[in-house]
Amino acid sequence: METTVADLRRGQKGIIKEFTEDFLPIKLLELGCLPGNLVELVQVAPLKDPIYINVNGSHIAIRREMALHIALEIIEDNAVV
Repeated sequence: METTVADLRRGQKGIIKEFTEDFLPIKLLELGCLPGNLVELVQVAPLKDPIYINVNGSHIAIRREMALHIALEIIEDNAVV
């Protein structure tokens, strides 16, 4: 099973690998949702939709359904506090 943006926990980051569906709104692509870019989950709305993400410094709200189509490679945070 692939990890998607919808699977992220708050503050967790990942690199966009691919899109599981050919259709993705042009606006998301223009805002930086492209393979190789870093994504961080900022917040999830109370009813789990929409999801607020940070992509290259842009905060974007996307629907959970759309987030399920953006496959990620999770970045493990090994920082020592």
